[in-house]
Amino acid sequence: MAVSMIRLSGDQINPYIDDLARLRIEVFRSFPYLYDGDMDYERKYLDTYACSPESLFVLAMDGESVIGAATGIPMDHETEEFKGPFIKQGYEPEKIFYFGESVLLPDYRGQGIGVAFFDHREGHAREQGRFTHCCFCAVERPLDHPLRPSDYQPLDQFWHNRGYRKVPELATTYTWKDVDQSEETAKPMTFWLRRID
Repeated sequence: MAVSMIRLSGDQINPYIDDLARLRIEVFRSFPYLYDGDMDYERKYLDTYACSPESLFVLAMDGESVIGAATGIPMDHETEEFKGPFIKQGYEPEKIFYFGESVLLPDYRGQGIGVAFFDHREGHAREQGRFTHCCFCAVERPLDHPLRPSDYQPLDQFWHNRGYRKVPELATTYTWKDVDQSEETAKPMTFWLRRID
């Protein structure tokens, strides 16, 4: 069955919250995130997006099943961990559209869905008329991390091809529990930025 795309904003996502939470937990369990997630945290996290009328959810559907999703939200609606580095470097959060995640089940990768996710989010940001940049952040893992698969391919080149550049001075930390750890630890996160105006 062909994959279709649905675009939703704000509380339109509410019927899909649990589907999206399960998808995030499944996809982010793999390297490099190694995220040992739980549904209660995910629902709370996604509620920030559901409460923002300018947020965007792009759902990739195979029939009735959510097999992929990408989200975005105005940076000024995000938490201090994400806004802080931009304010410190002189950026205006109200002019930045932040991409929360892009998650896709492995069987559906390599079919152009990831590119479509970027197109939809950038298009949405331009439609709002107030954003000069789009950005996202990615976790930094050491090259010798014990759980790094031997065939792991970072997405840096894909992001470069989409016009994003890594900005080392825009960095933060975010805390979660890795699958092989008993406690939460802070992870370094670096932002990638693209001007869209």
